[in-house]
Amino acid sequence: MAVDWIKLGAVALRDVLAKGETSVADVAEAYLARIAAVEPEVGAFAWYDADHIRRQAEAMDGMRRAGRAIGPLHGVPVALKDVIDTARIPTENGTPLDAGRVPRLDAALVGRLKSAGALILGKTVTTELAFMAPSVTRNPHDASRTPGGSSAGSAAAVAAGMVPLAVGTQTGGSVIRPASFCGTTGFKPTFGAISTQGVLAQAPSLDTMGVFARSPRDAALLCDVLFAPQLGDMPLPPPGLLRTVAAGVPLPPIFAVLRMPGSERAAPETLAAIDELAEALGDQAFEITLPDLFAKAEAERRRINLAEMARCYHAYGVRGGLSETLTAAIAEGNSILARDYIAALDWPKPLNAMLDEVFQRCDAILCPAALGPAPAMETTGDPIFNGVWTLCGTPAVTVPILEVGGMPLGVQLIGPRGGDARLLRTAQWLYDWIDTAGVTA
Repeated sequence: MAVDWIKLGAVALRDVLAKGETSVADVAEAYLARIAAVEPEVGAFAWYDADHIRRQAEAMDGMRRAGRAIGPLHGVPVALKDVIDTARIPTENGTPLDAGRVPRLDAALVGRLKSAGALILGKTVTTELAFMAPSVTRNPHDASRTPGGSSAGSAAAVAAGMVPLAVGTQTGGSVIRPASFCGTTGFKPTFGAISTQGVLAQAPSLDTMGVFARSPRDAALLCDVLFAPQLGDMPLPPPGLLRTVAAGVPLPPIFAVLRMPGSERAAPETLAAIDELAEALGDQAFEITLPDLFAKAEAERRRINLAEMARCYHAYGVRGGLSETLTAAIAEGNSILARDYIAALDWPKPLNAMLDEVFQRCDAILCPAALGPAPAMETTGDPIFNGVWTLCGTPAVTVPILEVGGMPLGVQLIGPRGGDARLLRTAQWLYDWIDTAGVTA
């Protein structure tokens, strides 16, 4: 009986490939067939080439036949957001202004993926220059709804079963929110844990790489390869995330349930689902509130974002041809005073000091990943529940365990800076536990 390889998670697929129980070519053909079946409806890819994929697979199978060493991601397909430079493959950043752009060099993370033996499946659609204007990608669960942004194609491709792993970026909520809308795991690690060298810079003080997968365990597999801390003053996670996740949780984790600033804008069903989840967790959950300072954090993150974007995207703005959304954002960034921008850069330190006190009492903060299920295609959604964690540089993960009205709704978990392994282990516990919890949402 033939095995449907696309039904396997990334860790399971890694294992069968490592044991030689199937060929990379067979896996590639399975994913190519899936792409052919659903990509016309979803529109997740900015670029992919079947012949290029087959050539990679043939070379990888040749390595095994020759007895050469294989990497930890040997033959596992990975898709890359189209703001990540790929040598001799187009990287067009979601804008006609970069049409035909083909980098000479790979981004640092692409080099790590290739060294690990990953099968680069293609480039996924990003919103225009990774900002807020909607893209052409549609939500795999309902084509009339957005997959979110800006990592629209990466989230949709994993959700639609076209790739088991994908890489995206987050400057506000561009990993966590699309993962919630599409029903995948989305993981934004500690700021600086994955190199941004060779990736489109929008706001370097905030830009964070992230990953999409079916489960936290699969996300850990990818991050074990990608983690390459940059210099800086952030505490950074140790290697061995997958090993930590696989070891399980020694004691049932404790969750601090947070009513986020901006909750008055959330769908009532979202808040009800979180309340039901907290009730089901029982003594493993307690409610918290955060100081009023956190209610102002998203405005400060946005100030940093727009000021740095005005600088990074100046050349694009001079050329013209950008959307009204992006043009207006750049203009607003140009109007921000230097004193206000510099003051905003000081915010993470006191916010993290307050969070450190919370993390002494829990394994993770639990809150919604988005205001509600995916809205219509005219928007990419609101990052109000995500931006503060990007500003603080803390790891965050979307756990795809709830539904509202037949659409996915993610639960967001947040851990302390550098606590990526512990956070993913806690997320995997919740991912497995929900099947027995009776939470209906």
